[in-house]
Amino acid sequence: MVQLTLPKNSQITEGKVWDKPEGAKNTREFRVYRWNPEDGVNPHIDVFYVDLDDCGPMVLDALLWIKNTVDPTLTLRRSCREGVCGSCAMNIDGMNTLACTKGMDEIDGPVKVYPLPHMPVIKDLVPDLTNFYAQLRSIEPWLKTVTPEPEKEWRQSHEDRAKLDGLYECILCACCSTSCPSYWWNGDRYLGPAVLLQSYRWIVDSRDEATGERLDNLEDPFRLYRCHTIMNCAQTCPKGLNPAKAIAEIKKKMVERRI
Repeated sequence: MVQLTLPKNSQITEGKVWDKPEGAKNTREFRVYRWNPEDGVNPHIDVFYVDLDDCGPMVLDALLWIKNTVDPTLTLRRSCREGVCGSCAMNIDGMNTLACTKGMDEIDGPVKVYPLPHMPVIKDLVPDLTNFYAQLRSIEPWLKTVTPEPEKEWRQSHEDRAKLDGLYECILCACCSTSCPSYWWNGDRYLGPAVLLQSYRWIVDSRDEATGERLDNLEDPFRLYRCHTIMNCAQTCPKGLNPAKAIAEIKKKMVERRI
């Protein structure tokens, strides 16, 4: 039997347990992943106690409370706080989601917060999304036409516009791609559910005139066909979208153009 030994610096250790806020009567325990590449210390889990009477109801509110009142070195991304920008995507209580829309009352027991899984970590809760955005650029997510540009706008019927529902709402938070086992093992070549959903959004757009080119770009054993319909993507999407369905529709179009 093969025995695998993890490098010492890959093992998560117990971190610091911070004191409960003085005078707080209503607290919530948070266990937060910490890692700073500059201090040479293994990743570890710090324990914080959040004063719920001095904090908003969302997980992001609690993380910002920790950063503002307990440990200013806690590093995370956030921007809109309205579930629109996707910046605060992280793994909370075992599920990839947005910290700004995840309520603390939805979680039983200590709130466990980790960065998005299977991605390089820059620091603490901040994943390195360089490859993710490079893959997005590779599918050219913009309208491509050869017809002369109209004077006012590219017109579209109500029926054709409806085909974009469930696609355009994607906020590129990467929750789906980082929940996908196929993306974990083939992230260097498989585009992943988020990027493929974006690709289908332009393939199905009636105004776009590069459908054949877009399908040619995806005709590859890895870029598209590593999807095995595991459905983690649909389960974890904070916007309620179904990337697996979009991927299936791309595969269907691949078959249709050969018939």
